[in-house]
Amino acid sequence: MDSQIDWHAARAALEWQMEMGVTETISDIPINRFEQMQPPPKAGVGPGVAAPAVPVQPAPATDPVAEAEVAAEACSDLAALKAALAAYPHCELRKGARNLVFSDGVPGARVMIVGEAPGRDEDRIGKPFVGRAGQLLDKMLAAIDLGRDPDGRNAVYITNVLPWRPPQNRDPKPDEIAMMLPFLKRHIALTKPDVLVVMGNVSCQALLGKRGITRLRGQWAEVDGLPAIPMFHPAYLLRNPAAKREAWADLLDLQARLTKKD
Repeated sequence: MDSQIDWHAARAALEWQMEMGVTETISDIPINRFEQMQPPPKAGVGPGVAAPAVPVQPAPATDPVAEAEVAAEACSDLAALKAALAAYPHCELRKGARNLVFSDGVPGARVMIVGEAPGRDEDRIGKPFVGRAGQLLDKMLAAIDLGRDPDGRNAVYITNVLPWRPPQNRDPKPDEIAMMLPFLKRHIALTKPDVLVVMGNVSCQALLGKRGITRLRGQWAEVDGLPAIPMFHPAYLLRNPAAKREAWADLLDLQARLTKKD
């Protein structure tokens, strides 16, 4: 006879025990049910040792200058360039300025003047060189038969290195100049002037890579293949009237260069 109880016999025996009121079973080997089973230790982690943190990949670093170069290069006209400047998010100056000061005068004029940054009046009105310094600039230009009005070959075009006013008219910081330089160079490329007038230390630093306007003024240089003459900024001339003689000499030199190109 087979010593093992078949499935049907085992089930019948279990049902009989349940009918008799059995609710527990007794094993041949005692088991301590109060003894808690400890979970197995995690591999490689001892007591008191934290599990190794999952490395977090840092976000890619933002390069404001590289983004400015891409944005500026994509602009095919001045309207697109102005829109790209307005959308550029990395220059903090925009947050404290009233207006983006883009340009004035006649696009495509023979002479393009590059100033430094807007002041209070420029920020309020939204055009470059409209305060006392701008009034002096207009007189300087008129002295050699140039002006902002659309008058053919005598017109000029004016912009600044920075389109937003720095707080309290402070000097622009190097990183601010670096961010705006791609837009300025694209501005020059789109307007295609014959001659650049680089006014003031900030403009010389941006376009010529040099500072020291008293040393640089009147010395013709080259910016992206264009002849450029550094000049005193009109605001400097207001503070230092004695320098107007040198400024007049530079204006005559500019006039002679334009006449020679005719």
